[in-house]
Amino acid sequence: KVAIQYILDSFKTVILKQRVLLSLSAEADDEGTNALMSDYIREQEKLVWMYRSYLGK
Repeated sequence: KVAIQYILDSFKTVILKQRVLLSLSAEADDEGTNALMSDYIREQEKLVWMYRSYLGK
């Protein structure tokens, strides 16, 4: 369970950085990067949800 908590902490950091990148790509009107980052974030948030469910949080 400790390892999964480390994974969750890492996902939190990565998702925060990806949201910054998503914001920057929106400002630059870069639709390709927007779509790609949105897909990445959605999949990673799904993984976070599954790990949290496993931990009972």
